[in-house]
Amino acid sequence: MSGHSKWHNIQKTKGAADAKRAQIFTKIAREMIVAAREGGSGDPVNNSRLAAVITKAKAANMPNDNIKRTIEKALGSGNTDSYETIIYEGYGPSGVALIVETMTDNRNRTASDVRHYFDKYGGNMGTTGCVSWSFDKKGVIVINNEDEELDADKVLEDALEAGAADFEADGQVFQVFTEPDGVTEVADYLTAHGYALLSAQIEMVPQNYIALSDEGDIKNMQKMLEMFEDNDDVQNVWHNWEE
Repeated sequence: MSGHSKWHNIQKTKGAADAKRAQIFTKIAREMIVAAREGGSGDPVNNSRLAAVITKAKAANMPNDNIKRTIEKALGSGNTDSYETIIYEGYGPSGVALIVETMTDNRNRTASDVRHYFDKYGGNMGTTGCVSWSFDKKGVIVINNEDEELDADKVLEDALEAGAADFEADGQVFQVFTEPDGVTEVADYLTAHGYALLSAQIEMVPQNYIALSDEGDIKNMQKMLEMFEDNDDVQNVWHNWEE
């Protein structure tokens, strides 16, 4: 649940995934079930939304058997799970913009929880569109370069050959940006060429960032994000906090 494409947030997310792998897989599975059902097919070739979720699952090291079983469950006649996607927008401390993507079987429960987190930690939930105008939807692929052995020029060449729209070196990772519907194709190409992916998904990337200087605001922002992350209904939180 990275807040945006900056690596310090993704690195935090990776640590959370390592510590809460079962919860991460459960959230991805829920997203996969909805994608398979709404797309009307368990074949990613004919269901682009499902293909994007499978790419995300593989980047999170979700086993292929889990992916297969989840898709079979989604299309099974005995499965009565019913989820809907609801997006909430609002502001955190000092005007930090947040987009909270949820997938829920009880919209009243989820709305109450989300509003509570905003209110409790110095923010407020806004109306649809109040902050999303300041984000761009992009495919974001993060390539591991922890050993710093990859050559930036070669990564850039391969990324562009794969169909990427932009590229950025950020410490011990390379970030590859694509059109939203191109993330699966580019991720598959990079994986086939031996790159280890830390993340591959469609994200809401902020156009600008806000730095917090007040310790109280920082603490509240951290706690708010933790509460969102721990909520089973919350799939992703995108924000423009520059940690």
